[in-house]
This record gives sequence, C-alpha cells and structure tokens, in this order.
Amino acid sequence: MEALVEAAQARTKGYLPRIQAALEAQRSASGEAAPLVEGKVYRGKVRDVFFPAAHPGHVVLAATGRQSAFDRALATVPFKGAVLNQVSAWWFSETADICANHVVACPLPDVLIAKKCDAFAIEFVVRGYITGSTSTSMWTHYEAGERNYCGHALPEGLVKNAKLATPLCTPTTKDEHDMPISPDEIVSSGRMTRAQWDECSAYALAIFARGQAIASTRGLVLVDTKYEFGVAADGSIALIDEVQTPDSSRYWLAPTYAARHAAGQEPENIDKEFLRLWYRERCDPYKDATVPDAPDDLVCELARRYILLFELITGETFDFDAAAAPTDRAAAVKKALDAAAA
Repeated sequence: MEALVEAAQARTKGYLPRIQAALEAQRSASGEAAPLVEGKVYRGKVRDVFFPAAHPGHVVLAATGRQSAFDRALATVPFKGAVLNQVSAWWFSETADICANHVVACPLPDVLIAKKCDAFAIEFVVRGYITGSTSTSMWTHYEAGERNYCGHALPEGLVKNAKLATPLCTPTTKDEHDMPISPDEIVSSGRMTRAQWDECSAYALAIFARGQAIASTRGLVLVDTKYEFGVAADGSIALIDEVQTPDSSRYWLAPTYAARHAAGQEPENIDKEFLRLWYRERCDPYKDATVPDAPDDLVCELARRYILLFELITGETFDFDAAAAPTDRAAAVKKALDAAAA
C-alpha cells in the first residue's frame, strides 16, 4: 500500500503547474455561467441544482469548485467539481447492490442527472474514528465533556483520532447550522418515521463498511462521511446527493496512520481537513466577520489532494482535458434528459 500511495503522490505533484494555470484562468474568467436547463435553480454551498421545467421527474446536479467549511465559502478550487462528481458516480456504482440510488446519467464530468426524490431533512453521518474540528464533530463534543452523542453513550478515555470500537451513525439536522440529533428526536420531531430511520441508518452503515473495505485496499482510511437519502416517486428509499467524496468524507493515508497516531500527531489527510486546520490556526472562522484569503499554494494543494483521492479510489488517471474541454454544456444535458425521458 505504501508504494501505491507514494507513486500516486509523486504523479499528482506533477499536476501542480497545470492546476496553477487553471486557477489563474479561473480568475480571469468573467460573468456567471449560463444555466444548464430552463427551470428553477438552487445554488447550494457546492452544488447548483437545476429543476428542468420540461423534465419534472429529474434534477440536474452540477458540482462546482466552491469550497465551503464553517458555514461559509472559503475558495474556488480548480477541477474540484469534476472530481466530486466522478468520485460520487464511482461510489454510487460500487454500492448499488446495497441501496438503490438516484443516478440516471453523467453527461459531463461535473454534472449528474438524477431521479427527483423527496429528501429527508437529515444527514446520516457515519464515523469510524473520533476526530474533527467543526462544531458538530464528535471530538469537539467529547473534548467538551459530553459522553452522549446523538444517542450513543461514549466511554471515558477516548483520544482524538482513535478508532471507535464500531462505526456509529450520528445524524445531524439539515438546517442553516447543522446540529447533532438523536434517532428518537428525529422520530419525535416528524422528520422521519422509525421504520424509515431504521432502513436508512442500516443502509448508511452497510455502505460505510463497503467504503472502508475498498479504501483499505487503496492505501486509505475512510474515517467518516455523510449520506443523504430520499423517497423516490415509487415510494422506495434511494441514496442521493453524493457518496464518499473528499467534501462529504474524511480520508487519511493508511501507511502512516498508526505511527503518527502513536506519536500524538495528526494523521495525513487528503480531504479538506487541512484547510479547516489552516483557518483554525489563523482566525475564528465561525465568529470573525472576515477571514483571510486562502493562498494560491494552499488552493492548488487542495486541488491536488482531491485528484489524488480520485486516482487512488478509482484506479483511473484524472482526465484534465475532459474536465476543461469547451463544449455546449446545455446541449449535452438536454440530450441526456431527453434520453432519460424516452
């Protein structure tokens, strides 16, 4: 595994000049991109979600380079949208035997067409380790003295970044500011029925187990992640949104985890945690009105890590040409929507 990771590290470091050039081109681009389809659009923290008027049974999800953390936008990362979309598509395919999903087609590297589902107002966060730096992280709550987290009783003596005895499903609300919530509170608040919670949480744990098993063969530790589920038109439950991407998940490099943890060092990560830590060291990103701009080398390194994760997980080489190719994006999306409706 160590040789696999070292080769991928060396290869993706060679991508940095191309990433820097894309960052500079990104800055010089002017104006907002034309809408992909006619209809309503919702612009989220990272994704733009289009509701095509001519195809009301489908949605179009466009992943962008917007980088968010601490409930605010921090940077725009080159090639991030293509990585997120393609990693998600890969995991959707790898877990389709566990739970049906909403995927219909991927007409562009950064665009997914999906069946429209009624999403539950809950994020299913599954954690295999106790860690994190955000207000909802298990370690933040544990360090503050809490020993009951999302309905789970936690033992004394846990240390940051330690492996949990068994992965735990620790849901959060989907509000302006996400908050941990227990299964009993989810049911009593009417967000889900008990049967829906039981089914979705079982899916979440099974998908996480599959993710951890595959990641372990690629030199990675899948630390934690979040899933979303919804109800499809036929009443069945479907996995939606994104799956085990570097935005929705935390990944560590497996070859160095044990030694670094034993030495009290932070694990080597290839997700956005190092960006969170950079901001934590320089400001209070939750309370400060303004925060420093992320420097170019940090943004480019984040892009490289996203691509590194893509290549390690999928075993494929990232296609820069396809990600940056000029194309009639609206026409490609329309063609895929028409084919889905045929």
